[in-house]
Amino acid sequence: MNIQKSYQDERASGTLYLVATPIGNLEDITMRALRMLKEVDIIAAEDTRNTRKLLTHFDIKTRLVSYHEHNKEASGPELIKLLIEGKHIALVSDAGMPAISDPGADLARMAIEQEIAVVPIPGANAALSSLIVSGLSTDRFTFIGFLPRDKKATQQLLEQYKNYRESIIFYESPHRIKKTLEAMLDSWGDRQASISRELTKKHEEMLRGRFTELLAHFEEHQPLGEFCIVVEGLDEEGAEQLKQEANAWWQKMSIEEHVSYYEASMPRKAAMKQTALDRSISKRDVYNEINR
Repeated sequence: MNIQKSYQDERASGTLYLVATPIGNLEDITMRALRMLKEVDIIAAEDTRNTRKLLTHFDIKTRLVSYHEHNKEASGPELIKLLIEGKHIALVSDAGMPAISDPGADLARMAIEQEIAVVPIPGANAALSSLIVSGLSTDRFTFIGFLPRDKKATQQLLEQYKNYRESIIFYESPHRIKKTLEAMLDSWGDRQASISRELTKKHEEMLRGRFTELLAHFEEHQPLGEFCIVVEGLDEEGAEQLKQEANAWWQKMSIEEHVSYYEASMPRKAAMKQTALDRSISKRDVYNEINR
């Protein structure tokens, strides 16, 4: 068991800080994030050029190193070594919370395995920002991130989440947004969705409508910027339709035929119980019907 206290206990190793950066508007960075970026020994960035602009804007001169998907196998262990030696490191992504849909999660996992303290410095997040302005349910939600590149893998994943009742959140790039909406339409039907782009920036835009309406919009307007898609979960009508489709195979069977079908693969009592569950009736009703 790995137990990490919220306070800074005495330890020889350094601390890995996961520092949120603005997703667009520089004013969205927190005072605590600025302090940590100044105080740590090293900042590990997904794109040093992009992060350099942020640091220059706030006059932060901390040493900057690169850590991203293509060099994580080499730079990850080196950063862990520095942490073990007592260096304090801030990990940042290009925008928003690190370790979400980026290799920061791998570094955090490696640090935890070495019993190095991993501390969150919260801030802006594109997924949650898109959710709260979507107009869709925020009671429960599922974050998926980017869909697979492979068409078959995408279809399988969408099928997996077809029956989810909560809002579902995705990230997508401008050159794939139309294909993704088409795949969702094919798999889930014409659901309500919200698409956010350029959040907190000058050209911030939210699009709300059904998949067909959103696709029609992109036929007339070239997709620009990075997108966050929030899709409504399966509604009551859709859930009832799926239930009817799932039950269609036994609708024309008598109760006795229904029980006999299950008896081919399970004991009679279990077959009666499953038949009762399928038909939303009591097990006694099933028993009385087949023993009349």
